[in-house]
Amino acid sequence: MRIFIAGATGAIGRRLVPLLLAEGHQVTALTRGSSGTVGAGVTAVVGDVYDAARLREVVAGARPDVVMHQLTDLASRDFAANSRIRREGTRNLVDAALAAGVRRVVSQSIAWAYEPGTTLATESTPLDLHSPDATRRATVEAVATLEAITAQAPGWVVLRYGMLYGPDTWYTKGALMADLATTGNLPTGPDITSFLHIDDAATAAAAALTWPTGPVNIVDNTPAPASTWSPAFAQSIGISPDVPTEASAARTPWARGASNAYAHSLGWVPTHPTWRTGFGS
Repeated sequence: MRIFIAGATGAIGRRLVPLLLAEGHQVTALTRGSSGTVGAGVTAVVGDVYDAARLREVVAGARPDVVMHQLTDLASRDFAANSRIRREGTRNLVDAALAAGVRRVVSQSIAWAYEPGTTLATESTPLDLHSPDATRRATVEAVATLEAITAQAPGWVVLRYGMLYGPDTWYTKGALMADLATTGNLPTGPDITSFLHIDDAATAAAAALTWPTGPVNIVDNTPAPASTWSPAFAQSIGISPDVPTEASAARTPWARGASNAYAHSLGWVPTHPTWRTGFGS
């Protein structure tokens, strides 16, 4: 296939592009600067996801069969900027895809935007659009917008990724969560997290080229409370697992974790089935 990817130089994109090339696909990657490095074998095109006219031009020129949306803006922990990408960036990218006659769009989403519950969320669980927490509600609304826009393509897949860990994520030495572990501020308590190794995020994106239309939870096999995973993460980065942590008195209602049963039925199996052995890899 001819693949146009936005976000090729991100943490997932850098792992995804070699997979696509190895499968024989022709890859065109959007880059914001002419000096941007997207790797050998890839056609780089200069543009910006917020420049709708230029984006239409480069997508049309690539004549892709599939447009892949792997854009985020989290390096500086700017959640407002990330929400803007989900709303405006997705709008421009999908509009460009539709104008070029693209039949399939694959977009990156998250698996912790579901409404509150006591069981693992499935793809049919509604999103938490009525959260009383304004910050969370803004995030979920941006996610819902991304997913709704993606669903305007004739064929589409929304990858609802779990909390990413591994190289180039917040869960590695020198990054955000390691800093919290060092200062004794890791979360603990009953809140449930579904994790996902960064390499498994890439393999799922490559597989999604032929998946049925719809959302898919892409998470590992062992959702767990912070009281369990926090000590294990601390130990994986060389910090005593019994460091003081910031306790929470009760489970946040929406921190329920997600089920990967549907992804398994599609044939996707994570190479890192659990954070228990994946932390530190």
